[in-house]
Parts: sequence; structure tokens; C-alpha cells
Amino acid sequence: MEKYIEGNKAAWEEAFDNRDASWGADITERIQNEDYPFFNEETKAVLKQIRTEGAVIGQFCCNNGRELLSLVKSGKAKQGIGFDIAENQVAFANEKAKELGLPCEFEAVNVYDIDGRHREQFDLVLITIGALCWFDDLDRFFAVIAKCMKPGAEILINEQHPCTNMLAQEGDEPFDPAHRTECVYSYFEHEWTGNGGMYYMTKKSYRSKTFTDYTHPMSEIISGMCSNGIVVTGLQEFNRDICGAFGGIDRQGFPLSMIIRGKKE
Repeated sequence: MEKYIEGNKAAWEEAFDNRDASWGADITERIQNEDYPFFNEETKAVLKQIRTEGAVIGQFCCNNGRELLSLVKSGKAKQGIGFDIAENQVAFANEKAKELGLPCEFEAVNVYDIDGRHREQFDLVLITIGALCWFDDLDRFFAVIAKCMKPGAEILINEQHPCTNMLAQEGDEPFDPAHRTECVYSYFEHEWTGNGGMYYMTKKSYRSKTFTDYTHPMSEIISGMCSNGIVVTGLQEFNRDICGAFGGIDRQGFPLSMIIRGKKE
């Protein structure tokens, strides 16, 4: 396992161990009582267009499992399998699957290391906000994804828009609240390291173990898919902030999020 991935594993497990009591507390109730909870309206609309009843669905970088559990239940899927690097999050997700009585299982593994047991297993692959940035090589990432997809299987990616790579977030040194859409970073390549923790999960500031992530332009995402036999069948772009980092320019015309659909040849 690459050193930066080992570091991210330790940092994510630390964050989950220090999670706020509210983080994940609503999973059971919402999944039992709501239609497609934990998905934004745009993604929910797309998921309802995809035939998921009886399908086997895989989610890569599944976090605490809430999205996959939601989709399997609301979409009446046959089975869901989620992958995440953090062992404690995976254990939590498996507990929730058992509590909800849903046919989901979660594995603690680095995506790069997923083996042939899952070859051509999935009818649908789900990738959601905050997944792609943890991998330095998207061609290698999508090569693994493609091998796990059945011929004709679909993929849905709901992610932060690559244009946000150029923007400073609150707390960054170049951040200027009067010029929130000023481009201060390179669009094409930037490696980030930080010890600021995961506030959205812990609800507190702390000096964390080191997180390392990577920004990727749109070309790397699309090329990574296409070079591994995944045909892009749809692209939607939105001015909606789905990561919680750009609320000051939410719905003001700057591309902040996107949905990409594809199909394995």
C-alpha cells in the first residue's frame, strides 16, 4: 500500500473514532422512513431513471455506508457491496446493514487492491462526493472499477466540480471573502496535505494525522473512464454546493458540482 494511502487510512480512522455523536445517528430512522435519503435531489432524480430493482450495486469509498444502504432499500436492489479504507467505518456500516436487515456488506480495502473476487459483479457502480480526490491515478482507479462492472453495467458519479479545484476555501491562506470566485490554484495539478481534521464528521477542530488528496481536471476523469472501456453517456453540471465548502457562492452561477453517467462497453 502506498505511503500516502496508509496515512489517509490512519487519518480517516482517527476522525471516525472522534466523530460527533450526531454523525450517523439518523441513518436507521431515515432509511426506514424516507425515499432515497442522503442523496441530493439531482442525484435522486437520476437514480430513479436507472433500473436498480434486483441489481447488484457497488459503492467505492462508501464512508459509513449510508448512501449504499439508502439506495439498496429504496431501489429494491438484490445486493449492495461497499468498499472503504477505514476499518472502523466499515465495521459501523456492517452493523447498520444488520440492524436494518438489508442485503449489504462492506469491506475494508484500498480500491487499488480490490481483487478478482468482484470481477464483473456489479450492475451499477456508485461514486459520491469526496471519493476521487483520494487517488493519485484515476486511470488506475477506473481500471479497477471497470473490472468490477458487468458488460453493460452503469456508473453514476456525483462529485464536486473540478473547477472548484482553483478556489480557496475558508481557512486557506489565499482565501478572500470579497473574491470567492477568484482562481488562485492550478486547475491541472495540485497535491494537498493537511492536518486540519474532518470537521464535518467530528464537529470540532483538532490537529489530525496527515490527509493527502489530489485535484483532478475533468479531462483526467473522462479519460480515466474512457480508457478503461466506460463510455460517458451523460454529464450534468450544477451551481449547487454539495461539499459544504463553498456556501458563499452556492447557486450563484459558478460550477460547483456535477453528475457523470457512463456504461461499460
